[in-house]
Amino acid sequence: MSATLRLTREMPGALIELRKGLFDIKVDGKTVGTIKLHDTVEIPLDPGHHTLQLRDGRYSSRSHSVDVTGDQVVSFLCHGPSIWPIYVAALLMPSLGITLKPR
Repeated sequence: MSATLRLTREMPGALIELRKGLFDIKVDGKTVGTIKLHDTVEIPLDPGHHTLQLRDGRYSSRSHSVDVTGDQVVSFLCHGPSIWPIYVAALLMPSLGITLKPR
């Protein structure tokens, strides 16, 4: 049995994402795929403890730890900055460049 990681890249509400490129999906430090704007990606995971992070060049999300079992589906919503102050702040703190939230 394998679990599933489901990532959706959408902005909440009527906001517009300022970062348009592909995000690399990293599970346990290894790139396992990419996600583009307005897309949903499903990645099979072995049951157990995993660390998830997204990257776009020097910009990244904060790392999220997740424990999955059996046929569990774990869902996350991700997006780049939607307002220019966060976009500019990410120049100094690259981990603000991508938001990754459990659903």
